[in-house]
Amino acid sequence: MIPIKPVPSQAPAGAAASGPAQAALAFLKPGSLQLTALPPLSLYVHFPWCVRKCPYCDFNSHEVKDGFPEQQYLDALRADLEQSLPLIWGRKITTIFIGGGTPSLLSAAGLDRLLSDLRTLLPFDSDIEITMEANPGTFEADKFRAYRDSGINRLSIGIQSFNSHHLQALGRIHDGGQALKAVEIAQANFDNFNLDLMYALPNQTLEEARTDIATAIGFAPPHLSLYHLTLEPNTLFAKFPPPVPDDDTSADMQDMIAELTTAGGYTNYEVSAYARPQRRARHNLNYWRFGDYLGIGAGAHSKLSFPHRIVRQMRYKHPQTYLQQMQAGSPIQEEAEIGRDALGFEFMLNALRLTEGFPPNLFAERTGMGLNQIEKQLDLAEKKGMLYRDHALIRPTDLGRRFLNDLQEIFLSD
Repeated sequence: MIPIKPVPSQAPAGAAASGPAQAALAFLKPGSLQLTALPPLSLYVHFPWCVRKCPYCDFNSHEVKDGFPEQQYLDALRADLEQSLPLIWGRKITTIFIGGGTPSLLSAAGLDRLLSDLRTLLPFDSDIEITMEANPGTFEADKFRAYRDSGINRLSIGIQSFNSHHLQALGRIHDGGQALKAVEIAQANFDNFNLDLMYALPNQTLEEARTDIATAIGFAPPHLSLYHLTLEPNTLFAKFPPPVPDDDTSADMQDMIAELTTAGGYTNYEVSAYARPQRRARHNLNYWRFGDYLGIGAGAHSKLSFPHRIVRQMRYKHPQTYLQQMQAGSPIQEEAEIGRDALGFEFMLNALRLTEGFPPNLFAERTGMGLNQIEKQLDLAEKKGMLYRDHALIRPTDLGRRFLNDLQEIFLSD
């Protein structure tokens, strides 16, 4: 993602400081883009607390010490949304994702209150997808039935592994037995759910990875997210790297995953996403197709389109700072327009993750620019054999998917 820089005081995007209504008016002024229609709009709600910070995690999550201020945070989320309404006025919400952290730490009453506030303030699409992330270490059958009754219709479960030894190495608070129990509870209460697993774990063998994937597929989940463990900067694993499988073993694991998921009836529609028919994650697809999203909560990011500009925002990250800034009516720490020179890269950074690619006209619809803006980069990627395109489709080739970072970097060039 292109870094967001604080808005200069004289910039139109800085109008947020004068109030949401004034900001909305500033964003509607003439600008450098010409969008013929606004893309679908999603809502992301961030819950920043977790029981224990995992050593590989670089998300905005903070360990619960002596509980967390549930009601104060829910009050702040409502105020945050109310303040944002002028920026999205009249637009329906197509998907909602409640992520973290560990949102399943919320009480049943707290989650019910949150969804009630969202329904009160926002127009929902008739078949809206509402996803909530959950940690197996926080699974309680009664609470998850209550979550479902409140309106959650898709669950994303952070299994990571069914192997207790590997879970311990990852710093997870659950063991293999709790992982299995969590999937059983999800199956009993939700028609649509995702199992989130990682591979190439510390000291993991190919057969251990195969057992994890086979176990997950054995539950016949509608959706699987399968991630290669990466040692992200500013994490404990980056500071103290664990012994992980070498490149050849990792490649064998990827081949094994392709084999098992295909045999299980799953389509690999995005780099790490595998779905049964009609079960693709609509919220994530909106990101990858460069749709819009409003993010509320500590550290949440937004991307919002207007007829003549596209704006990114980021809320204050630390929960206490966010709560204080929200009380002061200014939760947005950073805000900036995406310049024309960055839009092509931002679009392709997302869209190239899709196995099936995208229709060429989507670029103009979502960026307000002609495809000729990135013609040189398209030609170069095609010449390198990393991209296929015709009048109806642009998609990465097998080579492009294998070296996706290299393909994406082509679109960073002028």
